Amino acid sequence: MARFRKTLYLIVEGCVLVTLSVTAGVLVLHENVFRQLPLYCFLEEKAQERSVGQDRETYEKLMESNARYLGRMVVDENKEVGSKETDRETEDKQSEREEDVEKDERPEKPTITPTEKTEITVTPITQNTEEQKVKNADKQTEPEENLTEESTGEEEVTTAAAQVQPMPEIDLAPERLADYDYLMNHFFILDPNTETSAQQLNAAALLGEDLTLRKEKAEPQILIYHSHSQETFADSREGKTEDTIVGVGDYLAQLLTENYGYQVMHVTEAFDLAGGELDRSKAYDYARAWLEPVLEEKPSIQILIDLHRDGVPEDRHLVTEINGKPTAQIMFYNGLSHTINSGDLSYLPNPYIQDNLAFSFQLEYQAALYYPELYRGIYLAGLRYNLHLRPRALLLEAGAQTNTVQEVKNAMDPFADILNRVLQGEN
Repeated sequence: MARFRKTLYLIVEGCVLVTLSVTAGVLVLHENVFRQLPLYCFLEEKAQERSVGQDRETYEKLMESNARYLGRMVVDENKEVGSKETDRETEDKQSEREEDVEKDERPEKPTITPTEKTEITVTPITQNTEEQKVKNADKQTEPEENLTEESTGEEEVTTAAAQVQPMPEIDLAPERLADYDYLMNHFFILDPNTETSAQQLNAAALLGEDLTLRKEKAEPQILIYHSHSQETFADSREGKTEDTIVGVGDYLAQLLTENYGYQVMHVTEAFDLAGGELDRSKAYDYARAWLEPVLEEKPSIQILIDLHRDGVPEDRHLVTEINGKPTAQIMFYNGLSHTINSGDLSYLPNPYIQDNLAFSFQLEYQAALYYPELYRGIYLAGLRYNLHLRPRALLLEAGAQTNTVQEVKNAMDPFADILNRVLQGEN
């Protein structure tokens, strides 16, 4: 029996050896001898099916998650685009103005016709009586003992501006102003797209320019307008013109007329509306098309004020206190018709660049002397902004969208005072 078992073992062993010798290539090809066993292969196939099933489920979850993510990305992108369009419409400001003026200065014919220009709303500001005009013109040279009760009342109307005393917070000595770096640090804000020089910003030359204006009794001398008439403030009521920058212009015109004796024309036309919709793409175009013939017909107009409000981040509030009142701060805006990339812009000629700078600087000098908290600086940009129409042309930024209407109107009192000081030669 034992011999029989031994013989059987030898036979089985021989069969195995023969099988291995015949199927060696197949075993090597599969790289796993266990795959030759049916049970192993069956279990392996089941495992693959289960794994594939799990992967498919995971894949579907990933697809669903990615779809939600991509959806959020699209929504965020749309919001971002919408936000940029809104920012463009509400002006921040510099980039929008540059786009406006670039379009403005190219040879595109404005759609305003001569007949349309005659229909533009203009509010000439007149004084109450001829007697008041004479008193306003002569009040500084009239002896105190000759004052009547009426003239004393008129003096009271001119408000505390007449009694304000110099209180500069920075050194205004000529030798300090001769320092270009000092001048840039305390008076000017330079846009990164343009450049200037010590020769262009010579304080002595700018202060030495004669910008005085002799008051007239019949013809307009100062014209106030608004390239962006739809600008509003934090508490502006919808549909109320008096709560817009135009309402601020009304108040400024009243001050200059009643308190200082100037003849003022206030243009209230909406240059930034097209078909009832806000459109600032040609606002400077339309404003210039209206101004040019008017200035030709009325050479008595020597002062142009384009009155704006600035656009700033919502958490910034441009306010100080002057004469006990919350007062919006102001900024002057000058164009140099020069950019770093293009040099002098021949398509934006302005023979009055230095005169414009002198006008802004003399105003800011008076502000630094009497109302040091009022001014923010003179912003120097690369384009023109219709300042080429008169030597004494000014773009004034009064407050911003975060100020209240009253804060901005309060700023017109000290501004009217410093304007009068410059026009009467107090530099």
